[in-house]
Amino acid sequence: RSRERRPRARTMPPKSEQATAAGAGASQPSDQGSMDPFLHLLRILPYSFLRPPRTRLKLPSSLALPSPMTVFSLVLLTYFAVVSGLVYDVIVEPPGIGSTQDHFTGTVRPVVFLPGRVNGQYIIEGLSSGFMFVLGGVGLILMDLALDRNRARSVRISFASFGISAVVIAYLMSMLFIRIKIPAYLS
Repeated sequence: RSRERRPRARTMPPKSEQATAAGAGASQPSDQGSMDPFLHLLRILPYSFLRPPRTRLKLPSSLALPSPMTVFSLVLLTYFAVVSGLVYDVIVEPPGIGSTQDHFTGTVRPVVFLPGRVNGQYIIEGLSSGFMFVLGGVGLILMDLALDRNRARSVRISFASFGISAVVIAYLMSMLFIRIKIPAYLS
């Protein structure tokens, strides 16, 4: 009697094994040029006895990916917070705005920029500088959107003009801020 062999059902390995198998054969182009034996040992030795765990995690079905605009907004807000010096403001707790006394009249007038110190700032100074950096970044994004041939010509011209204006305004205002902060800068 002849025995028919049934084909065995193949199971897919977990993603961690697929990534390990794919990553083992291909190496990074930057690693091939490295002559450092310590770097080679550091890359090979831990993975000779460590193996990734076999886990089969599933995301909850109610969890949805955020929209691209939400991610962009969060990244832009984080960028604004970082370039504004929010961490510096929290740690050092500078005043929101400074003041100085006029030598001739004796009146006290507000000062927005902390003069003479490159590594110090008032809160309003950091926020205004951060806004100028974000304005320049949005201008670059608008200029990139102006290159899309699928948009109407008037929309592309609007994007390009607003983008160029935003970049020019951001650059000029940032240079003005630096000249106010450091009077003899680039002169």
